[in-house]
Amino acid sequence: MKTARTKTVEESIRDTEAPEHRLRKRLSALDLTVFGVGVIVGTGIFVLTGRVARDNAGPAVALSFVVAAIVCGLAALCYAEFASTVPVAGSAYTFAYATLGEFPAWVIGWDLVLELALGAAVVSVGWSGYFASLMSTLGIGLPPALAGEDAVINIPAMVIVLILTAILVAGIKVSARTNLALVILKVAVVLLVIVAGLFFVRAANYTPFIPPARATPEVSGLGAPLIQVLFGVTPTAYGVAGIFSAAAIVFFAYIGFDIVATAAEETRNPRRDMPIGIIGSLVVCTTLYVAVSLVVVGMVPYSRLSSAAPLADAFREVGQPWLATVISIGAIAGLTTVVLIMMLGQSRVLFVMSRDNLLPKALATVHPTYGTPARVTIIIGTVTALLAGFIPLSALAELVNIGTLFAFVVVSIAVIVLRRTRPDLPRAFRTPLMPLVPILAVLASIYLMANLPVETWLRFLIWMAIGIVVYFAYGRGHSRIARRHLGAQDAPRG
Repeated sequence: MKTARTKTVEESIRDTEAPEHRLRKRLSALDLTVFGVGVIVGTGIFVLTGRVARDNAGPAVALSFVVAAIVCGLAALCYAEFASTVPVAGSAYTFAYATLGEFPAWVIGWDLVLELALGAAVVSVGWSGYFASLMSTLGIGLPPALAGEDAVINIPAMVIVLILTAILVAGIKVSARTNLALVILKVAVVLLVIVAGLFFVRAANYTPFIPPARATPEVSGLGAPLIQVLFGVTPTAYGVAGIFSAAAIVFFAYIGFDIVATAAEETRNPRRDMPIGIIGSLVVCTTLYVAVSLVVVGMVPYSRLSSAAPLADAFREVGQPWLATVISIGAIAGLTTVVLIMMLGQSRVLFVMSRDNLLPKALATVHPTYGTPARVTIIIGTVTALLAGFIPLSALAELVNIGTLFAFVVVSIAVIVLRRTRPDLPRAFRTPLMPLVPILAVLASIYLMANLPVETWLRFLIWMAIGIVVYFAYGRGHSRIARRHLGAQDAPRG
């Protein structure tokens, strides 16, 4: 009976010491926390807050953010144990290779390509829209054909991706410092929104805090949520059920904290710093999300919040239009860090897959001066720039969400497996209430996946099918583990 090709934890750690593949350990717990905040705080806090308050939960949207944070927290506890126990780049890919085997590892690695590369392209298109709006405010109009979501060739999106690619090539510490500066700027803007908004909050806008429930019209065809198609469940707005429906939407404002785990190999003390970075960034962002949501629904009745720019429009409504410009600057800073860190995570995943020979080994070469995976970073930057510049991506944005949730499921299962197969491993951080927490993480992630449209599921399955073809056409035969097993079989037996 053939056993699954797995790569032991010791083998993964040993690979990080090879001179040609060694990444420089430059990151601290603070750097990791800032990375997490940098990738999580994006359009979710500037756009999503108002939309779900108006359409799904009312003033109780703050509770929806708490529910979503709990779901993410369950997965974060699993990521924290893995990243501190197996401090190797690659995140869920590396974790799956050590527990479930090579094929599941390839599947999750291919899935992460979908999450990170496509996510970076989608966010850079959003960045272009905010940039064009800010330029228009300053009296510099950009042609609609060259900027924004409807552009024929989205020049600003391509330019920002290429600039960030150069920063990533220049070194992990340069990337960390750039990210820190931008995170300070956007968090300052968020805090300004919270403090300034408090002066315009009216208690009457919080009543009723949980509006009476009402059924929403069913969506038909491929746009319908999978849970509706399978079980006939009709989405509900407002009420207690509306809080959970909104949680399924605002969950996507938290996407990205898992990317912190991809930097484990470049962390000075991963056993201590990885749990701090992963869980710390989630706590900081949850606090900001809850505070902003409470302020915005207190400033303007939830039924009047706009869907495009709720924070900016809320300040316009209370006679403070100057803050709308400040919010646009914060949004641009926020989206810049999201693109930067998504590309950072993508480069580390492909770097490790190449180091394992599942992709061409030449991609796993580290730059002799900068100590970064320069080749794979440049390729990712070029592809991301082309996607952002020429392909309309708004319809594909939900693929990022399903890719993230699938990674949560795999990591949550893998942490249970590793506890059973390698109880001897030193674990600086242990997921509490094992196996209850990982099981709850799996169930919660599957529930949120079921709330995504059928068409998103079909696109996801097509992408995964392409990945399976690539694996059997190339990866399976070239893999280092495969060649090692083949060598062992061909060796003479005494």
